[in-house]
Amino acid sequence: MLTIASLLSILLLTFHLADDIVRGFEPGGISNLVGGGIVTVVWLCGALILAERRSGYIIMFLASLFSLLVPVIHMKGKGVGVTSSLGHTSGHFFFVWTLLAIGTIGAFSVILAARLLWSLPWRRTR
Repeated sequence: MLTIASLLSILLLTFHLADDIVRGFEPGGISNLVGGGIVTVVWLCGALILAERRSGYIIMFLASLFSLLVPVIHMKGKGVGVTSSLGHTSGHFFFVWTLLAIGTIGAFSVILAARLLWSLPWRRTR
């Protein structure tokens, strides 16, 4: 479940970043390509290559915590409702829906990753 939730979060975050760039919330320069690319690649490695390992669970836990910040950052400041500048643009439903979905899946992934990390043995047997 954690791998599927992480992959869904990655998909939604890439949609969201692209939407941020299109709407002018982010500059859309090379920094977004590099920063977003690094975060996405590390998260993909944690979800697919390091799945069912402690390092993979830690990566997915931290990335899920990061994804919880995305809706919080957008809900502060100008907000995303009808009274904000976003409310009168096309595609605002999808933008807000991705925020809510990212937050929900992020919270679910944090819980799953924490449970999986807690269930691992603390010391390796030799």
